[in-house]
Amino acid sequence: MSSNIRIPKVCQFCKQEFIAKTTITKCCSANCAKRLHKLKLRGDKIEQTITETKAIINKPIIELQVKEYLSVQEVCTLTGVSRWTIAEMIKKGTIKSGRFGRRIIIQKKDLDSIF
Repeated sequence: MSSNIRIPKVCQFCKQEFIAKTTITKCCSANCAKRLHKLKLRGDKIEQTITETKAIINKPIIELQVKEYLSVQEVCTLTGVSRWTIAEMIKKGTIKSGRFGRRIIIQKKDLDSIF
């Protein structure tokens, strides 16, 4: 059973005109169809990687927003300010801090009061 349909179409991969014998044909040849499929798979992988990367980048910030006490490095990550700037603010007394052994701890509510 053959089809007598002849539909002029444009290949989705190489953008060349061709005559399709079915209504669902998207590409002019098997090679173009394979390349289009591979291109779509590659695009899906890239999109998935981008979403995973964004989730990994945002995860530490979400975890830090839950904590009540923060270290200097965590304050730097949360605010986007350098360690040197945080250390200077602690020395000047702008940020209240306490020591826990060798570690400097900052209460989140003290940090929120600055802003």
